[in-house]
Amino acid sequence: MTRPLLDSLLALKPILTTLALPAASGLLCVMAMLLWAWRRVSASRQTIKARLPLSLAGLSCVGLWLLSCQAVAIWLSLHLLPQVAPLQLEDLKRHNVQAIVVLGGGVEQHAAEYGGPVLSPDAMSRLLYGVYLVQASKLPMAYSGGIGWAGQSEQMSEAQVAAVALGYIGGPRLRWQENQSRDTRENALFTAQLLKADGVTRIALVTHAWHMPRSIKQFEAAGLVVTPAPMGYVRSDARLLLQWLPSGTGLRESAWVLREWLGLLLTT
Repeated sequence: MTRPLLDSLLALKPILTTLALPAASGLLCVMAMLLWAWRRVSASRQTIKARLPLSLAGLSCVGLWLLSCQAVAIWLSLHLLPQVAPLQLEDLKRHNVQAIVVLGGGVEQHAAEYGGPVLSPDAMSRLLYGVYLVQASKLPMAYSGGIGWAGQSEQMSEAQVAAVALGYIGGPRLRWQENQSRDTRENALFTAQLLKADGVTRIALVTHAWHMPRSIKQFEAAGLVVTPAPMGYVRSDARLLLQWLPSGTGLRESAWVLREWLGLLLTT
């Protein structure tokens, strides 16, 4: 086999892998079965009433396919959510920011490799960006994260886990640990109480870009002046064809965007 031919075949590997994984392969199997059932119904000359459930099931599969595509997740994030530009470091001085506040993003309470709790990948990404801003600005940092509505009372709070994680990576010490909150509204209320007690009212808020619009609303309602410091935008480096194939990542990102859109509608 010649090298150019081998390279051409290897270039198909990401596409074939995506098609073989559950998101795409499962939907393709369901669609094939629906098509087979439709042809059986058509051959038996059943009424439109008999075909209606198959039509609805087919539309549901198409909808799930689209929501599982990263291209659709990106489109939804651009059209359903207010857009927040990345922070420029000079914005911290221009807006007289007094502290960097990192919003929690979840904890894995029983990480076998650590023998205990550890920040989720999303939360760790937020923390690392917060560390970057602190090191660039020399501002103090707060971490806001309790146990959450789904957690158990004996668990460590997320802010405590974040403080441990900073020790692992040699990061800066947390000036403030807000460890009572269970959701974004309480993040804002309890963090504002801690900061205002030290005379801090102007903050740079670190969270994912898709979570930022609702977070700004909550923190401003709590009486803080917010400079957004978004990270983790919904985007993709994959080829365009791969962005239109279903994946767990695409479905997860679509779910993020739709949840935040609904949250914005319900946030007063």
